[in-house]
Amino acid sequence: MDTVLYFEGEKSQAYRILRAVKNRFGSTNEIGVFEMTDAGLTEVSNPSAWFLSERPQKGTGSVVIPCLEGTRPILVELQALVSPTTMALPRRMANGVEANRIALLIAVMEKRMGLHLAGQDVYVNVVGGLQIEEPALDLGIVAAITSSFRNRPISPTTVVFGEVGLGGEIRAVGHAETRLREAAKMGFQRCLLPERNLTKLAPMQSVELLEVAEVGEALDAVLG
Repeated sequence: MDTVLYFEGEKSQAYRILRAVKNRFGSTNEIGVFEMTDAGLTEVSNPSAWFLSERPQKGTGSVVIPCLEGTRPILVELQALVSPTTMALPRRMANGVEANRIALLIAVMEKRMGLHLAGQDVYVNVVGGLQIEEPALDLGIVAAITSSFRNRPISPTTVVFGEVGLGGEIRAVGHAETRLREAAKMGFQRCLLPERNLTKLAPMQSVELLEVAEVGEALDAVLG
């Protein structure tokens, strides 16, 4: 077997994420989540429940996103903090997502939504130490930043996913049904998703689907 594996995670936490960076005979997109116990490393059978275990129910700047690691759907909490700054160049800091993507989405929010973030520091964090690169995270980032900026919480029973284009449009993402099944399994009742994804989905009785086509419309729906 020709495989390179490594663990991700904070030293202060008992949990570790096992990721393959090289695999000659298989995928490198899959992950495993493990907990260090007295008996050694044990598998976490429900990663979504772990990533959401300490999520605040009424906090601003917090949103849940169904992401994919390979073929495995995982619900993660994404947090954003927007704070006024006295510095000439406001800070844009990210943990778990690409910093350049944050800067791009902030530019879209300023241009297409009229939000004035030039005088604000913006911090974005994926809770649990997971590194996410897929564009389905975009709409969640925009929702979390707007929630913190407006000081208005997002409903704790809502999940959000969708790619955001430079024109402010919400683009469809892959495996929408897989993401929704995981959200339904974890008890979520609403999902904000791209309009084009909805046309290809079968109706779901347990999850209310709110389709959106552009970012302004999306934030009106999720923040009320």
